[in-house]
Amino acid sequence: MRINLFLLSISLLIFGCSQDTQQDELIIHTVTGPIPVSEMGTTLVHEHIIVDFIGADQTGYHRWVKDEVVERAKPFLMDVKSRGLKTFFELTPSYLGRDPILFKRLSEETGLQIVTNTGFYGARQDQHIPAFAFEMSAEEIADIWIGEFENGIEDTGIKPGFLKMAVETDPVLSDFHTTLIHAAAITHLQTGLTIVSHTGPAGPAFAQIAELKKMGVSPEAFVWTHAQRGTVEDYLKYAESGGWISIDNVRDRPGRIEMFVERLSKLKDAGVLDQVLISHDSGWYRVGEENGGNYNGYTDLFDLLIPALFEVGFTQEDIDQLLIKNPQNAYGIRVRKL
Repeated sequence: MRINLFLLSISLLIFGCSQDTQQDELIIHTVTGPIPVSEMGTTLVHEHIIVDFIGADQTGYHRWVKDEVVERAKPFLMDVKSRGLKTFFELTPSYLGRDPILFKRLSEETGLQIVTNTGFYGARQDQHIPAFAFEMSAEEIADIWIGEFENGIEDTGIKPGFLKMAVETDPVLSDFHTTLIHAAAITHLQTGLTIVSHTGPAGPAFAQIAELKKMGVSPEAFVWTHAQRGTVEDYLKYAESGGWISIDNVRDRPGRIEMFVERLSKLKDAGVLDQVLISHDSGWYRVGEENGGNYNGYTDLFDLLIPALFEVGFTQEDIDQLLIKNPQNAYGIRVRKL
């Protein structure tokens, strides 16, 4: 079965396909192997299990004990699984705590399908970028990411299901961040991986899709992450490009759920709910803090946001659009050219 899926993925990468491709023709790489996107089920597209903020020059597997992270994280994963979650996107990038073997172990022990990533994280003043990357061209950086897609991360054999990068919040990209988005474009055209960029305000989102277009990549391959920092007006203008709007900070905080209900309602009324992704950006085991610090769960979306959406007229079909159909369409691996 996996051989057939692999051959199918290669054919899709060669010939490409549009965003309306039948979902059962697409795959996604999980940490335990490729699956058809039709098997993703209810999906959270932006969460974390572990993060190490010490910086690229000091982080590494020596910084945490896998058994301790599993013990801390597993109950939270089982809790959200009990709400019907099937697929969990782990957004921690390389040099910031990404641990594919840890994620595979948690996937096997919880039964959740976990998806990890390739890419470099340029936010936070580039402190999570390895020093060698600053001297590389976009093509050289892309070679690293393409290598992980083709051969697996390090010697694990585990392949990324998407590309995670980050830029600062300025509307004008720095030279290095322009290099990163160009590397992401090259990687996408070679692999079909969706580009997920920690972005925030609308300015850098528009700047990044402008660079992607120069490289021949459709904005349909780009996820504007942390879009809650933009406005509804920004969303509607951005939606015209075909890109994905990720509202990914659903938390039980004063006014937060109400804000998301209002924004999602406006997006539904505008007819662009099929371009919206929602998640918590929650977790996580904080390396260097006692017992991983304050670990936030992954259930507020299910326990608070969804009931609130039903109260204002959302249907189960709308919820399935947000949590099942959109993740399949956004992340199913295929090349999306202009």
